[in-house]
Amino acid sequence: MKGLIELVITVAIAVALALLIQAFIVKPYRIPSPSMVPTLDIGQRVLTNRLAGNPSVGDIEVFHPPHGADFDNPVCGDPNQGGQGGPNAEACDKPTPQESSQTFIKRVVGVPGDTIKIVNGMVYRNGVLEKESFPIQCGDTPSCNFGKPIKIPPGYYFMMGDNRGASDDSRFWGPVPSKWLIGTAFFTYWPPDRIGFL
Repeated sequence: MKGLIELVITVAIAVALALLIQAFIVKPYRIPSPSMVPTLDIGQRVLTNRLAGNPSVGDIEVFHPPHGADFDNPVCGDPNQGGQGGPNAEACDKPTPQESSQTFIKRVVGVPGDTIKIVNGMVYRNGVLEKESFPIQCGDTPSCNFGKPIKIPPGYYFMMGDNRGASDDSRFWGPVPSKWLIGTAFFTYWPPDRIGFL
């Protein structure tokens, strides 16, 4: 009987530790869309560091987007921005104030205070073309071009998918406040042939 009680206590402690780790330190996520191809495929699974703090440009973040991302035609907090894009268009620099219940995963391309414009899907940060080897180019269609620079507000992060032509991201619904960030993806564990650090 004593052995059974010890086993039950050990299992209970192990389950509690696993739940605490997932809730506060490391959380797994499944990639739901092609927006991060070729870096992450649909169905691929990643681990997220929930203690990572403020992300840097190039980090892959899991987060809740603004409520404007919940619609088939995303909504920017400033109706004169976002939209379908174009060489003289501005990406959205003001999200809607409500947090969405959805969970997204994208790459950080702009941090607080940065000036961002997008030309042919490529990011110009503070006037300099970012050296990005990972994105799938999306060409010169309107949604790939937001040629008029915007400034990222304090405490916000501008997110884009690596598959620039097939990503619903900050271009359309705005930057993400730091309080809606969940964590930084740092490791992929499924499928087995893609295991490794990000």
